[in-house]
Amino acid sequence: MKKFDLVTIGGGSGGIAAANRAAEYGAKVAVIEEDHLGGTCVNRGCVPKKISWYASRVNAAIQHYGPGYGFKTEKTSFDYAEFLKARDGYVERSRRGYTSRFEKNHIELFEGHARLVSDHEIEVNGEIIYAEHIILATGGRPKMPDVKGIELTDDSDAFFNWTTLPESVAVVGAGYIAVELAGVLDGLGVDTHLVVRHNRPLRKFDSMLADALMEAMEQNGPTLMKHTNFDEYREEDGKISCYQNGEKLLVVERVIMAVGRQANTENIGLETVDVATDEDGFILVNDRHQTNTPNIYAIGDVIGKIDLTPVAIRAGRQISEFLFNNAKTSEIDYTNVPTVVFSHPAIGTIGYSEEEAIEKFGEDDIKIYRNKFFSMYASASWHREPCYFKLICQGPEETVIGLHGIGEGVDEMIQGFGVAMKMRATKEQFDSVVAIHPTGSEEFVTMR
Repeated sequence: MKKFDLVTIGGGSGGIAAANRAAEYGAKVAVIEEDHLGGTCVNRGCVPKKISWYASRVNAAIQHYGPGYGFKTEKTSFDYAEFLKARDGYVERSRRGYTSRFEKNHIELFEGHARLVSDHEIEVNGEIIYAEHIILATGGRPKMPDVKGIELTDDSDAFFNWTTLPESVAVVGAGYIAVELAGVLDGLGVDTHLVVRHNRPLRKFDSMLADALMEAMEQNGPTLMKHTNFDEYREEDGKISCYQNGEKLLVVERVIMAVGRQANTENIGLETVDVATDEDGFILVNDRHQTNTPNIYAIGDVIGKIDLTPVAIRAGRQISEFLFNNAKTSEIDYTNVPTVVFSHPAIGTIGYSEEEAIEKFGEDDIKIYRNKFFSMYASASWHREPCYFKLICQGPEETVIGLHGIGEGVDEMIQGFGVAMKMRATKEQFDSVVAIHPTGSEEFVTMR
C-alpha cells in the first residue's frame, strides 16, 4: 500500500494549493482527480469566463468607444472559432503548468474517482492508498431546477463547451454567474435576456451595485426580465419556448440555467468515515476546516462558505502550513474578502453592504459616503457611463467596514483597499492618501 502524509481528494484550486504547499515542506503528497486538473476555476469557471469577458470588452471598445476616438469600425467582425482557440489554448497551458509543478514537487497524481474506505484509506482505480491526513476539495456543480423540459437547457458549465454562438439566449438566474454570462453573451452580439425571479439581480450585494447594474443594462443590454420564473420549456420550430403559468413569454435558441450550485459530496464514502454534511450536502467543518473526523479536512465550494477560488487556495495552504510548518492554526479569516463580479461594467465589493451594516450596528452608528462620476474612458468617446462608489463607516473613528464600486476599472482597483480594510483603516486614513489623478480609484480617497 502506498502511504502519503497528505492526500487531497480533488485537483481544483484548493486541493492543488494545499498539495503544493505541503510538498514544499517535504511532505509526501498525492492528489486524486477524476476530471481535468484545475477544477471548475480553470476549466469552466474563472479562467475561461474572464477570457470571454475580455473578448466582450474588446467588442465593446470597438463598437461603443472606437468611433468616438476616431477609429473606423465598419469592417470589423468576430470569429468565435478563432476566439475559442485562444481561450481553450490558454486553459490547456494552465493545466500543463499544474502537471509540471507536481513533477517538480514530487506529487503523485491519481486520475480516477476517490472513495473513502476508512479514516486513513482511500480507494482509487481499485487501489487502496493510505493518507495520514486527507483534504476533501471536490468542489461543486450547477443545480438544475425540476421543471418540465429542463433537458432542453444548458447549465452554466455547458456554456464553455459551445462551439458556436446562438443568435438569442436566455440566462436564468440572479447571482454573479448569471450576470457574468449574460454580460459576456450580450457583449459578443447575442440577443441576451437575463431572467430573474425577483425585482433585481445580485440581491445579496449592496443595493447600490444592483441598481447601477440595472441602469447600465437598460442603456446597453442585456434585456432584464424581472419577476419571471419559467416553469416549462418546449422545443418549438427549432427553438426553445419559455413558459410561465401556461403563457409563452420568450422564444430563444438556447437557455442557460445559472440558479445556484451544489456540493460534490455523493459517492465519495463520507458515510463510511462518519463525515457529516448539512441538509444541502455541504460538508460540516469547524473553524479550522476539520470535519468530525479529525484527520479529514474540507475546503472550498464543498463547505458552502464563500465559493471563491482564492478562498479555497488560502484555506488549503493554511491547512498545510498548520500540518507541516508549525503554524498555530489551520483557521483563516473569512471577513472582508474582496470580490469582483465581471459584469458590464465590473463590480468590486468588500465587507458589509449598507443593509447588512445597518442591521448589525444600527443606523446611528453607521455613516455612508457615496460618489457618482462618469468614466473618462467612456465620456471622451461620447458614450457616458456612470460609475458609483460607496464607503460604509462605523463608529466614532469611522472605521471603513464596507467598500463598493461599479464602473470602468473597478476590478483592478479594490485589491489594495482590501489590505487597508484588513488593517481596520478609517475614513480619515483613506482621506490622508494623495489621490492618483485621473483615475477612478481616486474617488475612494476623496469622498465627502
